[in-house]
Amino acid sequence: MISTRRAMLGTLAATTLGGMLGGCSAAADGVRIGFVVKMPQEQWFQDEWRFARAAARDLGFSVIEIGAEDGDRLLSALWTLYARYAGGLVICTPDPRLGPAIAGFAARTGMKLLSVDDRLIGADGQPIESVPHVGISATAIGEVAGRAAAAEAGRRGWSPATTGVLRIAYDSLDTGCERTAGAVGALRAAGFARVFDAPQRTTDTEGAFTAAAPVLTAHSDIDHWIILGLNDETVVGGVRAAEGLRLSPAALIGIGIGGSEAAIAELAKPIPTGFFATVLLSARRHGYDTAAAVARWVRDGLAPPPLTLTSGVLLDRGNFRRILAEEAMA
Repeated sequence: MISTRRAMLGTLAATTLGGMLGGCSAAADGVRIGFVVKMPQEQWFQDEWRFARAAARDLGFSVIEIGAEDGDRLLSALWTLYARYAGGLVICTPDPRLGPAIAGFAARTGMKLLSVDDRLIGADGQPIESVPHVGISATAIGEVAGRAAAAEAGRRGWSPATTGVLRIAYDSLDTGCERTAGAVGALRAAGFARVFDAPQRTTDTEGAFTAAAPVLTAHSDIDHWIILGLNDETVVGGVRAAEGLRLSPAALIGIGIGGSEAAIAELAKPIPTGFFATVLLSARRHGYDTAAAVARWVRDGLAPPPLTLTSGVLLDRGNFRRILAEEAMA
């Protein structure tokens, strides 16, 4: 893996710095941009592409979709876009450390470059701030979940003194730690300070169930529980553990993150469970908005903001069908 990366860096550096490329000529049929993703088989990236196509249709430009799972495929993708007269590029790279090579290629060819999801990293290990980026703020997403849980607990009249916050934790993953930290911070700010950690070995429902059950059992003095985790499956596992201990769904507020099938299945049940809501991450913003921004940059010279961090929208039993229908439109 290291040798592949070094070879990739060397090849791109030679290409960009060796003066072999001329500026990118304009396509005869108008603005054309690339959209390169690291895992094209995953639904998130499929949705990003779908929304990028919608932007192209609405705003009158063309999108070239390419999957690049490793450095070699990324090199091929960049050359393909250059050969096809792409004036700009949205990229989620398979390796953020290839940032200097990618940015150098774009600068030499004249391509407008915007990174999405994973930010490009420079040789010093820091983000390349000269490349505009659209990413997900894990902390902000957690704060959405925490504020929603606090609001619902207040609506139900729960006392902070008898309400526990169960943080099902997977702190070896930075994103998971940031999400739950954001949620706990919002809850503490609202007065809910009884926080209990349940470290999980795996991030699935079974792992969360196993982690949550002993913590819930050890605190039988708590009347109500707010259950948080890094994703929907984790929170569903925590809710299942609480229900297994005969806690009423009315005594639980579980809020997941992701808007996954597991969350939608819970929200669609005719009889409410302890799973109250999920925070949906918007592929629309990461696909439609990024493609539109690069197209405007190419066409009108309007550069996007240096950094845009998105959060999410809360889905509950009352709104999830409407919001999912809106997100599906492209």
